[in-house]
Amino acid sequence: MTDRSFARTDMEERYIAAVDLGTSKTALAVARVEGEDVQVIYYKEHPSAGVRYGYVFNPQRASEVLKEMVRSAETELHIRILQMVVGLPRYYIRQEIAKADVPRGTDDGRITREDVESLKNIALDSYPLDNPDKEIIFGAVAQSIETDEIIQATEEDVVGMISEKFTGYYKTFVGTRKSRSNIDNIFNDTGIALSKTCFTPITTAKAVLTANEMNNGVTLLEFGAGVTSVTVFQGGILRHYASIPFGAASVTEDIRLECGFSTALAENIKLAYGACMPEKLASMSEKIIKVVNEENGAEKDLPVRYLSEIITCREKELVEAMLYEIERSGMADTLRSGLVVTGGGAAMTGLANLIKEMSGYNVRMGYPLRKFTATGCPGAMETAAATVISMVMACKDDKYVNCIEQLPSQEPEEQVPEVEAEEPAPERPADALFDKEEFGPEQKPEKKKPAREPKPKKERKPSPIWTKLTGKLGDTLNTLFDDMVDNQ
Repeated sequence: MTDRSFARTDMEERYIAAVDLGTSKTALAVARVEGEDVQVIYYKEHPSAGVRYGYVFNPQRASEVLKEMVRSAETELHIRILQMVVGLPRYYIRQEIAKADVPRGTDDGRITREDVESLKNIALDSYPLDNPDKEIIFGAVAQSIETDEIIQATEEDVVGMISEKFTGYYKTFVGTRKSRSNIDNIFNDTGIALSKTCFTPITTAKAVLTANEMNNGVTLLEFGAGVTSVTVFQGGILRHYASIPFGAASVTEDIRLECGFSTALAENIKLAYGACMPEKLASMSEKIIKVVNEENGAEKDLPVRYLSEIITCREKELVEAMLYEIERSGMADTLRSGLVVTGGGAAMTGLANLIKEMSGYNVRMGYPLRKFTATGCPGAMETAAATVISMVMACKDDKYVNCIEQLPSQEPEEQVPEVEAEEPAPERPADALFDKEEFGPEQKPEKKKPAREPKPKKERKPSPIWTKLTGKLGDTLNTLFDDMVDNQ
């Protein structure tokens, strides 16, 4: 039996609850954190509602699903979830490149890690948006840092340098403000505070890719139900991101339309018998699936080979769109570590081989790196859980993220029958001059709760001078297909 007791230890213990609001499923994970030890103690999935392309369009329906999942987790773990970490949508994202100049005096001393982090935080807070009423910054990634003596340096390179010039070149990711406000509405309806938001292309990459892969050049392909994303790394830095507005749900829809099944039946058949590359199915391609309609009793035969042909046709379209984005990044020839495939749709049989055959790159499956334990939660180790687990790992070092309150034990106390008896009056000690009652009831000292350690105030930094280097680099829906048509 899995031990899920909440025994206190000498080390400071925190709990992180994270949720991934996906198109087809909502995933909830709870983890216990003690120092560097992360233990996932709860992981469950539930069919989503009110979410399309990873974007919450109906907060009421989405909140009903989240409420049910929270109740289930609280009952099973005997806890109360007060806060949660959530991921931002991966679609409707625009990229922009700009530089930020921060004035520094001769007395400012060396550039510290805090200065580098402060510049990134300022980038998130003060970047000039085209339409601030409808847009919001989802994330910012430093492409290079420039000082008096060096250009195109990394953040690690400039720490410790003395320079009056401090310029950062950033790739900013701009999303819609409405998508963020809809997430806020979900948590308002649920009665849970929003602890932190994560731009999941960054967190998922850190949870799935190794440092060597990101340094040598790698592309992370994340197959979701409604959105498929492409994230290119080179030199340990995110260099390009794009999202494609179709995914595994499109495969299910193709099966439904071709075979005349319901969506639920098409999804079940895909999960049970679906595979890519029908020419490599061997004896399996000769088998036939007999499907019985429960309403009218009619039977229908579905050859496994025909099912594979339907799936392969859509998967090829997805892979071609991904390869186009890799070429568009300008780094197709520098991906020494190849491609890594993750997400729920990555589990399709034969998909990795199809990508390898079409691209020529080495391909591996992107399971979460073994930096945590998940006893009793086998689903947390699968590609479908990579996003929600990545948010847990991204918050493990933030001591202010503590999402859970432990409830008192519900074990019944032994009832002792009350016996009324007259208590004899206490005798006054021989050396006492007065009775205690003559001075009123005894006042016990009031117990005070220890005060919470306040968050350190951030030192106010000079405002950066922003210069946009390029315009809008990619509404990924419009530019993807327009450019493909122009090149034909």
